[in-house]
Amino acid sequence: MAFTYFFRDRQTLELVAEHALPTLKRRRYINVWDAGCAMGPEPYSIAIIFRENMGKFLFRNVTIYATDIQADFGDVITEGVYAEEKVKRIPSAIFERYFSPNGSDGLYRIDDEIRGVVEFEHHDLRTLKPIRRELGLIVCKNVLLHLQPEERVGVYRMFHQALADDGYLVTEQTQKCPDEVQHLFRRVTDMGQLFQKKTGT
Repeated sequence: MAFTYFFRDRQTLELVAEHALPTLKRRRYINVWDAGCAMGPEPYSIAIIFRENMGKFLFRNVTIYATDIQADFGDVITEGVYAEEKVKRIPSAIFERYFSPNGSDGLYRIDDEIRGVVEFEHHDLRTLKPIRRELGLIVCKNVLLHLQPEERVGVYRMFHQALADDGYLVTEQTQKCPDEVQHLFRRVTDMGQLFQKKTGT
């Protein structure tokens, strides 16, 4: 389970907002899969970026399915309470909008609106079974590099099947899309590992 914190790899979050969100907002329901969510900062960060870039009414149609093979989905995650070291990199204006002191020194709780769109469950990517279909966005970072090459190819194929026809895939900056599956995705920008599903392949 990777060490993580809120707004880690902020550049990629901003690329999603710029390139993927305009398409996703045209969907009636926006379903996101964060595969490898660790202790929760990443899916909550995605939710905050979405809320910042869409109105309150449209945000009600967002669901982020956050999965991990190891995470203990206890009070820290489900209650959205995190230590200062996890939230200190959040831009101050955003932090003030979505976090409040939790009563104990150095602990902060995420706003109910943000917590309400994130659902946590255990999942092993190596089963090659998607949590659901017709997903608008899949985020998988700091997981693929731990898989064997043949496992990685299988996971990319599974992601392609799970995405909606206009869906997007985000991977870690250091992870190259395997040659065997490059024909399944179109790279959206040279600034990061953001891909859109190709159809008819």
